[in-house]
Amino acid sequence: MLPTEEEFFAALCERHGEVLQRKFAAASVAVCGLGGLGSNVAIHLARAGVGALQLLDCDFVELTNLNRQQYLPSQIGMEKAKAMRDNIRAIAPYCDITAQTVRLNERNVPVLLDWCPFICECFDRADQKAMLVNTVLERLPQAYLVAASGMAGLGSANSIQTRQITPHFYLCGDGTSDSAQSGGLFSARVAVCAAHQANAVLRLIANT
Repeated sequence: MLPTEEEFFAALCERHGEVLQRKFAAASVAVCGLGGLGSNVAIHLARAGVGALQLLDCDFVELTNLNRQQYLPSQIGMEKAKAMRDNIRAIAPYCDITAQTVRLNERNVPVLLDWCPFICECFDRADQKAMLVNTVLERLPQAYLVAASGMAGLGSANSIQTRQITPHFYLCGDGTSDSAQSGGLFSARVAVCAAHQANAVLRLIANT
């Protein structure tokens, strides 16, 4: 039998404390990109009891995604946003999830993300990363932005760090590794970077 929403909340309060858990439950976070980074970030935030998640991605689940992304073989061909919505609902059934299959650009980012106080940049491509970071910093300066750069290869996980760039901008990763030069992307190291991003968001929620 599925636990009630009250039982879920009480169990999280037992682990995190009621004051902090109420902050998590009241928070809204947008996860932009649902690949290796974003699929892990979204699940970490859902497990922590974040109340509302906005999931945005324009792609579909492919077989080659399964080495590092939190999808199932049965979900190949599904829109990533909808597949991740389904997976999170299985983990955190009372999380308020908005799933959108959309390609973000300079025009729609301010519209789609204007309401969201915490934004995670989880794209794979450098040009998409730069677009989102620049647009959020310029058009949504009130939002907290947590981005990622450098998690490829099999280098030490200890080189992945979280740095505060400005009062509202945080960057996670080793800052240097590139998948084309570092031998590809591996689930464990990508997940470490995603955990840094999720942890940064939770810390920000806790302190606001």
